[in-house]
Amino acid sequence: MAKLAKVPDQLLKDAYTELKANTPIRSGNARNKTKVRGDKIRSNYSYAGSLDAGSSPQAPDGFTKPTIEYMRKDIDKLIKRI
Repeated sequence: MAKLAKVPDQLLKDAYTELKANTPIRSGNARNKTKVRGDKIRSNYSYAGSLDAGSSPQAPDGFTKPTIEYMRKDIDKLIKRI
């Protein structure tokens, strides 16, 4: 059970890394302003919604959708390790 209890924390860390990797980079502001606060990942900049809607050719699917897809696969891997 102790190992299972660590899964949410590890999933959050993995999701944060994946979300930042999926965030388009021009000046670096979007990636620098993306932080983990408690159990949430926050994109603290005014154009986050626009980028997530696919306004950048670097991330036409945005960054949330690919991260959620990654999380679905990651949770399975994390649980199988237990």
